[in-house]
Amino acid sequence: MKEKFIIQGLGGEKALSGEISVNGAKNAVLKAMAASLLFADEVVLKNVPDIEDVARMEELLTALGVQVETGKNKDKDTRKLKCGKNILSDMPTEISKRFRASIVVSGPLLARLGKISFPHPGGCVIGARPIDLFLEGFQKMGATVQEKDGAYFVEAKDGLKGTEIFFRNQSVGATETFMMAAVLAKGKTTLKNCAMEPEIASLAEFLVSCGAKIKGAGTTTIEIIGGGKLRAKGKAYHTLPDRLETGSFLILGALAAKDLLIKNCEPEHVSALLEMLQYSGVKLEIGKKSIRVLGGDFSNADLRAFNVKTHEYPGFSTDLQSPMVVFLTQVAGESLVFETIFEGRLNYTAELARMGADITMWDANRVMIKGPTPLKGRELESPDIRTGYAFVIAGIIARGETVIHNVYYIDRGYATIEKRLQNIGVQITRVGA
Repeated sequence: MKEKFIIQGLGGEKALSGEISVNGAKNAVLKAMAASLLFADEVVLKNVPDIEDVARMEELLTALGVQVETGKNKDKDTRKLKCGKNILSDMPTEISKRFRASIVVSGPLLARLGKISFPHPGGCVIGARPIDLFLEGFQKMGATVQEKDGAYFVEAKDGLKGTEIFFRNQSVGATETFMMAAVLAKGKTTLKNCAMEPEIASLAEFLVSCGAKIKGAGTTTIEIIGGGKLRAKGKAYHTLPDRLETGSFLILGALAAKDLLIKNCEPEHVSALLEMLQYSGVKLEIGKKSIRVLGGDFSNADLRAFNVKTHEYPGFSTDLQSPMVVFLTQVAGESLVFETIFEGRLNYTAELARMGADITMWDANRVMIKGPTPLKGRELESPDIRTGYAFVIAGIIARGETVIHNVYYIDRGYATIEKRLQNIGVQITRVGA
């Protein structure tokens, strides 16, 4: 049954207040789950968010032969994963095509078994996301790659071998995939032009604590010395707070909050966003693990516009681009938003324009926004995780009622989002179609 959100807008009023907690990071826990394929014993994961992508990864790993156990009651955010005796090498097509992160399973699975097959990965429709980096990397590590009927067949008869891989483009998925694959490869692997997201360093630190030899994670060069299977010996991986959820709540708070406390976050991981919001005039109190948004004594028309250029971490995240565009429709002045990561990721702006936003698309990668312009509620279709949430923000600040369809995409990245928003004063309900 397809579900939708119905939102009664605030009409620009700053009415939200209270506390909202940040969950564990989707982009960290999915990779930690995939890393269970590197282990000889059980892996325990803590602070696991209850989102659709985690359920899909559980489904995929279970189909491959990994035993996945979910904790009960107060431990429901815990997962225990243990590889069975007969791990399969063929990644199921239907499951793998449903979410992009399935591709990271290919690295540890190939390193463990010496051969794999997988379909072209699926997920959100936000521009071309080629997997050349993955296929070329496997070949450099000594594997052969064949493509047949929309699937890839990769085999390393003598096991993966250490090598040097320079990524033409910084890629979080490729960095993590080959870091994991190299843990079980023979010899030394050097990865260059790596992504530097905090989720990568978090995963590496856990793998090192379990016997892996990894240096440089979190920088552009990572060195891995391959060895045998890892052993957790009871150690647990604690999922770090989701910086994208943190940023999502920050932008909502900046637009619609009177006094909002965002808890259980890592402010350092959203430094680029904090700088932009403070430059604009948003009043923030930044703690060690919290950020407070104080919007009771200024209007959004008092905030000033600024330009945004998406960039790999620690720059401004492409995943926060669509919520930021909603923000910029409400502040005074002209803003240029330049999307440098994914082609076509600005197509949704036509929907915001229909709500009343003054947005001009210059080309596939750039839009000009003039504000402030009041938004009017309307029916919207969620095209991907982050834009779906951006539409939720737009509905909250708009006048009248907004209906958002295809909320499955939002559920992929935000657990029970309507309940959490209701707790801070948002009038949002989930209904079945």
